[in-house]
Amino acid sequence: MAPRAASKGESGAASHNPPLDSARAPPNIGAMSLPPGFLDELRTRTSISQVVGRKVIWDMRKSNQGKGDMWAPCPFHQEKSASFHVDDRKGYYYCFGCHAKGDALSFIRETENVGFMEAVEILAREAGMTMPARDPKAQEKSDRRAQLAEVMEAGVQHYRLMLSTAVGQGARDYLAGRRLDGEAQKRFEIGFAPDQRQGLFQALTAKGFAPDLIVEAGLCARPDDGGAPYDRFRGRIIFPIRDGRGRAISLGGRAMDPNARAKYLNGPETTLFDKGRSLYNHGPAREACGKDAPLVVCEGYMDVIAMVEAGFGGAVAPLGTAVTEDQLRLMWRIHDEPIIALDGDTAGMRAALRVVDLALPLLEAGKALRFAVMPAGLDPDDLIKAQGKEAMAKVLAEAKPMVSLLWQREIEGKVFDSPERRAMLDKSLRAAIKRIADPSIRAHYGEEIKRLRWDLFGAGQRGTKPPQRRADFKPGARGKGRFTPPPNALPETRASLLGAAVDDLSEHLRGAMILGICTIHPALIAPFEAQLEAVDLRDQTHDRLRHLMLAQAATPPEEIIEKLRAQVGADLEKLLALPHLRSAPPIVKVDDIELARMCLAEELAKLEAARAMRDEIADAMEDLEGLADEGVTWRLAQAATLRHQAERSKLEDNSDTGEDRAALSAQLQAMIDGQIWRKKH
Repeated sequence: MAPRAASKGESGAASHNPPLDSARAPPNIGAMSLPPGFLDELRTRTSISQVVGRKVIWDMRKSNQGKGDMWAPCPFHQEKSASFHVDDRKGYYYCFGCHAKGDALSFIRETENVGFMEAVEILAREAGMTMPARDPKAQEKSDRRAQLAEVMEAGVQHYRLMLSTAVGQGARDYLAGRRLDGEAQKRFEIGFAPDQRQGLFQALTAKGFAPDLIVEAGLCARPDDGGAPYDRFRGRIIFPIRDGRGRAISLGGRAMDPNARAKYLNGPETTLFDKGRSLYNHGPAREACGKDAPLVVCEGYMDVIAMVEAGFGGAVAPLGTAVTEDQLRLMWRIHDEPIIALDGDTAGMRAALRVVDLALPLLEAGKALRFAVMPAGLDPDDLIKAQGKEAMAKVLAEAKPMVSLLWQREIEGKVFDSPERRAMLDKSLRAAIKRIADPSIRAHYGEEIKRLRWDLFGAGQRGTKPPQRRADFKPGARGKGRFTPPPNALPETRASLLGAAVDDLSEHLRGAMILGICTIHPALIAPFEAQLEAVDLRDQTHDRLRHLMLAQAATPPEEIIEKLRAQVGADLEKLLALPHLRSAPPIVKVDDIELARMCLAEELAKLEAARAMRDEIADAMEDLEGLADEGVTWRLAQAATLRHQAERSKLEDNSDTGEDRAALSAQLQAMIDGQIWRKKH
């Protein structure tokens, strides 16, 4: 890569100013064709250390991966020392040698030599986001968002002013009772909305803001009769909601009247405000976490404020909704291991378990969650006021990993005094673990669950130890023993079922037979609709044909095949050309629908039985994994080999193999009688 020349004004001593905040820089011309919020979402989903890591070699002695604080030799100029700094939490890079700086988009532009929109497309692909269609009105929308942010900021300042006037005395007394002094009120910009129908509306229109803009920002609402807009927040303490860039995007209000219909009220979803993608105290929490503070996720505004005032600056809260996938990804951009600190009551535990279910498929190496369970009946605000910040620090220090909550949910209030109940526990735990996409994390969860299971069921076995999985033993690798075509194999061989390395050839052939019968006898699709819908077809082409057939189930039989041929004619021809279908009676005898009905029912039943047996074996192997050692595995493998040899010998017709068959059978029986899979003590 060619060295990057320092731009004008970048020579001289290294600057210690923070990197350029591209979010606040003038918008790129290309960005004007993107819809509002797209770039913010792209930056949220992207880890700059992963983007930069493809071009540099990190100096792990200087870097702190856990904090997202990474250092490497600069890719823009020749150097041996690691002066190139990446802050993963803030999403920026800066070189203290050549002063190159920017975010993930600018890094791609510089290193790949592409334009802005090309860099956006590259980053969007990596983040799994679909590029939106070009929007010629994007600049107009961007201008509108800026206007909405301006009117929202004016609303925040108006309510701040109202808190300091005589009409806000009651609110100030309430805040004092909650131990929020003037400095705390100023820090969180707390305000007060008097119980007036048009107080804010009149104040903002007097400043020149258009009524439609005030309504669109969510500060006011129009009555159903079409009259003048009225204030959305009345008689409430106001908490401004800001995004990660510090822009006011909405408001939250707590009712002063204990009999109010809603204790807490958030502004509506607007062009600026998306509840599921926002966090209260986002910006300050991100800054605190960059200084080693833990990220603590609370339930509401007052919990966050109490935490920050007690010294836990990395506190955030969702905004009136359960934690969403977007919020979870946003948390992981701030901190690798957020702590979910929910109330210690039943509702709090239910909320925690919902987060567990949400997070399982999203887990990655280095991205985790911990759960701090509050004492019964207390939230973070209550705990800090009653027992001090030391008690809160203790609760956070004892936060449990996610696997502990998963285990606790499955055993809570249950008695496992029978094999059936224990089997049900195993089944539910396996189902939960299978939702983890990352194979390494899934394996470690399995190991931890086995340890917990041993503690629960194996404690009474004296003189024994929990099973330990051998690091060098990998039993039952799927696909082992497949036929692999030689390098010089003919194309016909590679295209065959054996050459394609089908996981289970018999199941594949049986699935093809089912679809072939339905193709020749489409009148059977409707009566067998339920069975066809439930059958598990692993081949993608087969599965697609099945779904297309089911979609036509209500169509007259004589029209089904015509429609299928129009959609997937080539796939149908290829299916019916399979050798085992060309000679099959239900395929050849096109007029014998009763024979076809019987054969279809039989094939479906056999396929279901084969799948059920395979799943049972897989479950058994999963239970064995980690419990058996290499010796047991070798013995079982030898027994299986001899069994297959004996069965194969029985199929041979040569009379001179009789003695060999007898010897193999006798040897196999002796091994079975001797229970070779058991260790000899």
